[in-house]
Amino acid sequence: MTSALPFDDFRNLLASLPAADANAEATVREMFAKTDRPEGSLGRIEDIAAWLAAWTGRARTSVTRPLMAIFAGNHGVVRHDVSPRPVDATAAAVELCAAGGAAINQVCLTFDLGLKAFDLALHIPTGDITTEAALDERGCVATMAFGMEAIAGGSDLLCLGDLGVGNSTVAAALFAALFGGTGADWVGPGSGADAAMMARKAGAVDAALAFHGSHLKDPLEALARVGGREFAAIAGAILAARTQRIPVLIDGFAATAAAAVLYKANPVSLDHCLLASLSPEPAHRRAAELLGMKPLLDLGIGHGEGVGAALAAGLVKAAAQTASGMALAVRQK
Repeated sequence: MTSALPFDDFRNLLASLPAADANAEATVREMFAKTDRPEGSLGRIEDIAAWLAAWTGRARTSVTRPLMAIFAGNHGVVRHDVSPRPVDATAAAVELCAAGGAAINQVCLTFDLGLKAFDLALHIPTGDITTEAALDERGCVATMAFGMEAIAGGSDLLCLGDLGVGNSTVAAALFAALFGGTGADWVGPGSGADAAMMARKAGAVDAALAFHGSHLKDPLEALARVGGREFAAIAGAILAARTQRIPVLIDGFAATAAAAVLYKANPVSLDHCLLASLSPEPAHRRAAELLGMKPLLDLGIGHGEGVGAALAAGLVKAAAQTASGMALAVRQK
């Protein structure tokens, strides 16, 4: 039943999330225990395979329909000169991806991942968060609902990435709203900001925090006020994946900020997610620790597009194959 209040349907979803399949997870861990090798010698490969089993509900783990979903948005806050890139660079990056020439295309080809890139009204930047809400509640809800449709075609592993000039400033504002601190605590160089630009980024975050004030206490309202379209869509996609028991790989500073909104609304809402990659943003490591997420990769990838998630998908596929192949060998003994 649809509520008259924009965020209530999402709050209801967050209050009734499906749990992991403990039996499937236990079966995978028991299989690894039966193999003729030192206990724990495969390290996180065992944990990844068990996590995959827990959220797919299948002890015979496999990844046959992985999807890389990239959400692109533009932000009004860039008018404060918080990024060295022009705002039209977002559209150019989406077009390069569509043409098959981006880094993410090559990684998806390597690991046989489906790829979708979503242009979230790039011609209409969100509101300038220092003086107005990025989105009104209905606009935020509509964008979250759009993000939920990313998995409409079916998937058994969802990889999430983002594109958006200025979105490291927006991510910093979201983290500050959710976890406290000032702009200086959360901003980083992004796509190459110098010291003066980083000071402007921190100032923009502080101005946003002061302008929106107590309205930021509610995580979903914080998403609308100081987030952006790609943030809302990623949050929606994560939530949709949870309702359908699809494991998720989160990549990058911005996508992690979107996930943090759900975490603050319900701390178990990210249990079906792994952090794929740690970006060079200094605050990303702190954010990962606050969320209790240990990255699978730490390759210094700050390129965006979800490249880290696509690379991590290769690890997940390998973990699934390792578990399935070793289980078969155990049964044949």
